[in-house]
Amino acid sequence: MRIDWHKHISVDPEIHHGEPCITGTRVPVSMIVGSVADGMSFDEIINEYPQLKKESVQAALAYAENFAHKDRKEGRNEFYS
Repeated sequence: MRIDWHKHISVDPEIHHGEPCITGTRVPVSMIVGSVADGMSFDEIINEYPQLKKESVQAALAYAENFAHKDRKEGRNEFYS
């Protein structure tokens, strides 16, 4: 069963310029997703950011998938750099 990212991700204009972050931290979702893309394991990410839990990493990936899926549904095919 997929994790409910809504329970783990928050956006606050006062924290990290309003980027989506793991709730209660200043760790942005983009950093987690990028770390996974770079080949880091969940354990390696958690060792670098001990305030995270396995569920935090799963939530970041679920969040990214949700928005990638939303773009496909809306017919967006551009790639962003």
